[in-house]
Amino acid sequence: MPSSLEIEAQLVITWNGHALQLAAAGTYLILNIPSQQVLDLLTTGPPTPPGAPKRAKSEGPDPMQQINDLARQLGWVLDLRVGGKTYVTFGVQRTPKITLNAVLGKIGSFFK
Repeated sequence: MPSSLEIEAQLVITWNGHALQLAAAGTYLILNIPSQQVLDLLTTGPPTPPGAPKRAKSEGPDPMQQINDLARQLGWVLDLRVGGKTYVTFGVQRTPKITLNAVLGKIGSFFK
C-alpha cells in the first residue's frame, strides 16, 4: 500500500482574467501564479469598506505553516512559483522554505 497519494494533473484556472497553472506528477505539485501583483490580490482577502476600522491580525495558527504541515502529512511537495520562479516550497522540511525571489518580489511590490 502506498504511503502517500500520487496524482497526475494539469489544470489552468482563470481568476480575474489571470491564468493560474497547476501541474502535478506523483507527489510533486507546482502552482504557478503569473505575477507578484496577482499573488498580492489572491492573498489580501476581501476588501474593506471605506472608513471601516482595520482588522487586527488574528492570533490563530500561521496559514503557511498549516499548508506545510498538510503537505508533509500527505507526503507531497508543493512548489509555489510566481512568474516561473520558485517562491515557497512546502512539505520538504519542518517549516516552509521561502526563497530570496519571494523576499525581493514582496519588497518590489511595495514600489508599484
